Amino acid sequence: MERKPDFSWQDSPVFVGNLAETLGPWLKGQSYSQVLVLTDTHTHVHCLPRLQNLLPYPFHTIQITAGEQHKNLETCTLIWQQMLLHKLDRKSLLINLGGGVIGDMGGFCAATWKRGIDFIQVPTTLLSMTDAAIGGKTGIDFQGIKNTIGVFQAPAAVFADPAFLHTLSDRELKSGLAEVLKHGFIGDPKLLDSFANLHPAALRTLPWNQLLTQSIAVKVRVVTEDPKEKGLRMLLNYGHSIGHAIESYFLGTDSPLTHGEAIAIGMICETPPPHQTRVAQILEPFFPKITIRKEAMPTLWQLMLQDKKNSSGAVRLAIPDELPYTMQVLSITEQDLSEMLLQYTNASY
Repeated sequence: MERKPDFSWQDSPVFVGNLAETLGPWLKGQSYSQVLVLTDTHTHVHCLPRLQNLLPYPFHTIQITAGEQHKNLETCTLIWQQMLLHKLDRKSLLINLGGGVIGDMGGFCAATWKRGIDFIQVPTTLLSMTDAAIGGKTGIDFQGIKNTIGVFQAPAAVFADPAFLHTLSDRELKSGLAEVLKHGFIGDPKLLDSFANLHPAALRTLPWNQLLTQSIAVKVRVVTEDPKEKGLRMLLNYGHSIGHAIESYFLGTDSPLTHGEAIAIGMICETPPPHQTRVAQILEPFFPKITIRKEAMPTLWQLMLQDKKNSSGAVRLAIPDELPYTMQVLSITEQDLSEMLLQYTNASY
């Protein structure tokens, strides 16, 4: 018997829990001509075995190299070539088994194949479970700028199974935590209570079914109200304007940051001074401070000029107001950015 979804938006059911109780029954209720599973070098080994016995259809797999640096047109071409090789028609299904890179890129490839085939998201990281898999954003990076090419396309369904969190390194688990805490800051202050005074080593002991449900509820509420990012959905980018620039900058160095590490810095920098100390005190036990050198500022500014929230050449930040689900949008200059980053580097919270 198919279990009722925990959430639904734009006719996309979102399930939280054991895949055997969610994905398996859901698939049995569908009728697809073919199934293709997209994995990367990590999820093919660690996550595919949990999925494959639940598929009621014969299936093929596509395996790509893991990593944000491969989220580009070249990898899309490889995926489309495999779709062509397996003769995927418009009644086929693509299952994206992986983190944000797999979900974003697989969704984009599915949405553009024969003008769109169904895809489902089976996120395997905390980051993708709580954020990337929800909301219908698909896309790839282009010439070093994150998520520049893409489309809005809702998946046929989303299945978030906390069991996959056991496959993550401590660093990757903490990376996803940045998005969970972001949802606490913008929409559910009670969500933050679970992480107050928590030692980072205790993250794996938390009730993730419950916490995922709380976090996803924030994302679903926002994207339901504003599916195409015309207003409130900009709030989901809290920390991401500066964070994406930092992530892109460090991606080209010998010490790349995870998405969550960069977004944590972004949230601290983008928060106005009256609330900055509180935000930093919540984040810094999980995301130790890094040094951002002055010579990086011009490059970071050029990266921020490409941010999708910009309007008429103005670099804009969306930050939460006093109450949940409200925001203010600020325009900043290159000098403002330098001062924010220097404040972050030099502050003692």
